[in-house]
Amino acid sequence: MHRKWLPLNALRAFEAAGQHLSFTAAANSLTVAQSAVSRHVIVLEKFLGVTLFERRPQQLVLTEAGRHLLPVVTKSFDRIDTALSEIIKERGQPKSVLKVHLSPTFAHQLAIPILKDFRLEHPEIDLEIGSKPSRANTDNEWDIGIIFSEPSVSDSIHDLLWMERPTILCSPKLVEGADLSDIGAFVAKHDLLHVIIEQRPRHYVWELFMRTIGRTDLAADRGVVFDTARLAVQYALSGEGIALVDPMLFPDEIASGKLVRPFEASVADGYGYYLTVHPELLNNEAVVFFRSWLINRFAELREGEPTSADV
Repeated sequence: MHRKWLPLNALRAFEAAGQHLSFTAAANSLTVAQSAVSRHVIVLEKFLGVTLFERRPQQLVLTEAGRHLLPVVTKSFDRIDTALSEIIKERGQPKSVLKVHLSPTFAHQLAIPILKDFRLEHPEIDLEIGSKPSRANTDNEWDIGIIFSEPSVSDSIHDLLWMERPTILCSPKLVEGADLSDIGAFVAKHDLLHVIIEQRPRHYVWELFMRTIGRTDLAADRGVVFDTARLAVQYALSGEGIALVDPMLFPDEIASGKLVRPFEASVADGYGYYLTVHPELLNNEAVVFFRSWLINRFAELREGEPTSADV
């Protein structure tokens, strides 16, 4: 087989799925869409002409071919990682240092697997991570940042990673035995957990949501206000109140069943997560690598929602 045909992304997805025996858990570990992992595995199976997994309800089981391939792929990736690290160590040249700013909730909820994967692919770049609440870079404290913002015009370059779509997330305790046929009645019954958006009214997102579901008769100015989505969700996990937050930020809590989404309704609040960098830094190789890598990562994450065939 000619090496130019090796499906490296598909092999990476297969390894993660084989380790977790779940497309959902594999997607969470890679921070990509569940459907992307499933699609990559299907591509690999078609490439090989064999089935690598038995798709059982709520579980994946490796076939004989899958059991044969998995340790080989894992060992190969480990050897590549070791060789790259050794080469960089032997080179003895100073590494590039990239200063990255992350919004607090992004830093806590999504950053770790993303940064680990970037370091795996670019061990020659050291990272310095900061997550101060302010997104201003007045003293050039960082080279590139991921900020929560609405579309804006400035001297910096802003690459959209994704637009948030807040929806109701809560503890499964609140939906046990609940009548979910009336979203308005459910909302009225529970404390509202608010997340402050800079320069917006304290109850801004819940007011938008009430208009979206056609229930402007419901009061939005009640409940508990938090300065980050992470804090709001931590409160919701205790079984008190319903949070209106972007589910993309909480994949682990949703996949584990600690949080549930009782309704499909969501609201477009006009805000999203952007990668921001000053144009002058685009001649910095580390900035270029990180920017391109992260844009591709989130493009894959936005490819689509999971299908019913995904486990």
